[in-house]
Amino acid sequence: MVNVLVIGSGGREHALSWKLSQSSKVDKVFTAPGNGGTENNIPIDIDDLNALAEFAQKNNCFTVVGPEAPLAVGIVDKFNQMNLKIFGPSQKAAQLESSKIWAKNFMKRNGIQTARFEIFEDPKKAQDYVKSLNYNVVVKADGLASGKGVIVCNNIDEAIAAIDTILVKKTFGDAGNRIIVEERIDGIEASYIALCDGVTALPMASSQDHKRIFDDDKGPNTGGMGAYSPTPVIDNILAEKIQNKIINKTIQSMKNEGIIFKGFLYAGVMIRDNEPYVLEYNARMGDPECQPITMRMDFDLYDYLVASVDGTLSVMPTISWKNQSSVCIVLASKGYPESYPKDEAITGFDSVPKNAMVFHAGTKKQNGNILSNGGRVLGVTALGDTLESAISNAYIAAEKISWPHKYYRTDIGKKGLSYL
Repeated sequence: MVNVLVIGSGGREHALSWKLSQSSKVDKVFTAPGNGGTENNIPIDIDDLNALAEFAQKNNCFTVVGPEAPLAVGIVDKFNQMNLKIFGPSQKAAQLESSKIWAKNFMKRNGIQTARFEIFEDPKKAQDYVKSLNYNVVVKADGLASGKGVIVCNNIDEAIAAIDTILVKKTFGDAGNRIIVEERIDGIEASYIALCDGVTALPMASSQDHKRIFDDDKGPNTGGMGAYSPTPVIDNILAEKIQNKIINKTIQSMKNEGIIFKGFLYAGVMIRDNEPYVLEYNARMGDPECQPITMRMDFDLYDYLVASVDGTLSVMPTISWKNQSSVCIVLASKGYPESYPKDEAITGFDSVPKNAMVFHAGTKKQNGNILSNGGRVLGVTALGDTLESAISNAYIAAEKISWPHKYYRTDIGKKGLSYL
């Protein structure tokens, strides 16, 4: 029997730990550093690569990396050097996420559909450029910014302010030393995630995230306020297009450039006139998309993650999914994504119905109580025979939980209903 070490502390990591613990081949799942809902928490920070490797070695662990930060600094390379099995892309492969500029140039040279763009580090030149355009833009910080380094602009004034926010005020720190100014493509946004072993890419169930803080996609971007799976936005024809034109092409182009991509490849796509354009890549499972996707998994996730590392996905059985919808509603602390209170006691877990799972994110356990400890606190995730019933089940469960500054969107999944 093998143990598993899941690295991270968010809702995605709780969902992965929960699913992996169901495998008959796994003895024990550890989470580092984990949160108030994960079991067997190990107090090691996600950037302490030496301590994580040491723990994995001592405890016979297969390691699964949840968040992007350790991937960007080369945790996979470190473990590989020590002959430790670890799931996730190498530092070079993770550049698809850790540098938006690297990713855009990669797409350009390999003919992968994305928006027109220019790169700047001089704010004056960037502002002169947006004044010369006859279309709206999106301004993006180059580096990692926890899903918040993207500013969608409705006019020139907003674009100039966005450039100032990132390049002058340094709101995202060094992640914003350089920016991308790209054409704003208006359409339908969806998440397409595939499990890759460097050659083969198996699609996960489709999903759709809700990035903005307020209902009707208003307000600033967040790490994600809720998601559902599957999404009717991606039908079979479109799925095939995304798989061939984006996912397979990305894996093959990476290989041609001498980079083997193993792990979850996430393409955030915008669909316009039935054509998919890559908005961004992530080199890991999305959060909150992971929560509804894992709820629908009808297979042993551990087997497939091992096959990704071993390069044997092509011989694995076809993945099967529960024929149900799943919806995740993120319960956040009021004030997120700006400043928000912490250390508030959360109640109501015991009255959550059986058809829902509460995945913890920004929580901690103290004296037997669960306290809020972050912006996105919980991901209440429920199954239903239809999207409509899954939405209803998730909201019924979400309403059972309370703390003084609880906040959530009331329209998660509504976009999907309009396509049915």
